[in-house]
Amino acid sequence: MESFAADLATMVRTPLGDDHVAAMRARGSEHDFAKGDVIVAPGAPMGEFHYLLDGEIEAFDPTTDQRYGGAVLGRGQFTGDLGFLTGANAILGNRAISSGRLLSVPRGDMLRLMSDMPEMSDIVVTVFAARRRRMVETERAGIALIGVEDSRELRALAAFAGRNRLPCREIALNTDEARELAQACGAEPGKPMAMLGRGQLIEPATPKRLAQLLGIDLALPKDEVLDVLIVGAGPAGVAAAVYAGAEGLSALVLEDSAIGGQAGTSSRIENYMGFPTGISGADLVGRGEIQAMKFGTRFAMPRGAVSLTQCSKRLFHVTLDDNRQVSARALVIATGVQYRRLPWDRLDEFEGAGVYYAATKSEARFCQGREVVVIGGGNSAGQAAMFLSRTASHVHVLIRGDSLAASMSDYLSSRLEATSNITLHRRTEVTRLHGGDTLEAITVDADGTEQRMDVCGMFVMVGAAPNTDWLSDLVALDEKGFVRTGEAAGQDFPYATSCPGVFAVGDVRAGSVKRVASAVGEGSVVIGRVWDHVNTGAQNDG
Repeated sequence: MESFAADLATMVRTPLGDDHVAAMRARGSEHDFAKGDVIVAPGAPMGEFHYLLDGEIEAFDPTTDQRYGGAVLGRGQFTGDLGFLTGANAILGNRAISSGRLLSVPRGDMLRLMSDMPEMSDIVVTVFAARRRRMVETERAGIALIGVEDSRELRALAAFAGRNRLPCREIALNTDEARELAQACGAEPGKPMAMLGRGQLIEPATPKRLAQLLGIDLALPKDEVLDVLIVGAGPAGVAAAVYAGAEGLSALVLEDSAIGGQAGTSSRIENYMGFPTGISGADLVGRGEIQAMKFGTRFAMPRGAVSLTQCSKRLFHVTLDDNRQVSARALVIATGVQYRRLPWDRLDEFEGAGVYYAATKSEARFCQGREVVVIGGGNSAGQAAMFLSRTASHVHVLIRGDSLAASMSDYLSSRLEATSNITLHRRTEVTRLHGGDTLEAITVDADGTEQRMDVCGMFVMVGAAPNTDWLSDLVALDEKGFVRTGEAAGQDFPYATSCPGVFAVGDVRAGSVKRVASAVGEGSVVIGRVWDHVNTGAQNDG
């Protein structure tokens, strides 16, 4: 199965050419460094691109203060990873292990050079992405989570990091290392905690606080007016982000949880063209995010939209969950749908502690060697069941109807039927949840007969509720809350809404085809009409 980036260990590094270096010299400055100098401090904004002219530099983990990996950077190499593209903070530090000389180019100038010189951009972005992949896969860098098994808060933080490809490592609670790190930051030993660097606690241990510390929440300029604001970073939103950046529009993508949207919860997509061995939803959309960032589109998360207004200047103003406001000339709604929260007693207690709405590595590890339940009969539920069957002792798939045929691809339903540790339960619904601090069992109604099932995890993938509450009645919705577009909204462009300048793409749109490929196509096509609206001031986008 493919990943979002090349493997750093196997890819052949192509050095920057002489013309690339000459262009950087014209924009940057050279300076000497001595052995032991910190070139990039952990947690500092990546405001410069550092190209090594002479000497050697090592990356180091701020939690251990030790060299990360076995390699060092030498002449002709450069520092940084994907965070450089958005101006995020450095996860690892870089320090000199010998004296040498650097060519440093301000980030804004370097991004312009990369835009003008695509060959340079390809080299830099490929190396950046490969480095991030290495950090994520080794699980030996960046964020330290101590006692994940004992904390619902840390489980949520681990899931956020995993889905956003943020490197983190987990440390068991009652270990010497955990006690040593607790002492280093003045925390009470034996208590779950999260750290970003030695002695720096993540308090509170929430995705929002982590995003602030890493600089991925994006400090939004107060008076900036964007060309287009894209709300939602699923396949449709990220596709729109790629094309908006490519067309030279100033664009920002807001996402309230993780890149990938509902598709990001899928562990394996096999029917998307171009990936014959499959790819996870998070990695597929992650590739698009990298493309969009290369073209200058910005991303901010976790940032939830709360309300929408339009002023007399016909600008759109989106109020966020922290009361900040973002303004744009055009708006693309790509908020997709979310799995419904079913009406079970004690559901709040078990969400994140046995009840999950995604089936990725982050959630599956808590169910290894034990029985789990997947609720739903669609492709996402089928993919989740297949993924979980690799590590769980048994997977029970519960559907309300008699057959999977109406909602699941044939290749997937055939695999479910053929997998020995997957059992399909038809005409079956959950009625009660049981457990102490975590889910331990459920009661189901199986065709009129109640029975108890001992399971450690329940993966809910049923129903599709559109994320449209924040639209404040500015655009027309159908009776289920999906956004009306095209003819249903009185427009002749299929993705235009009833409000000129506002467009909707992907699953949030009434009548959309609930497939990743369709969402990507809609996000790609809509930007042409957005460009027209922004550059001509057209009031009728139909």
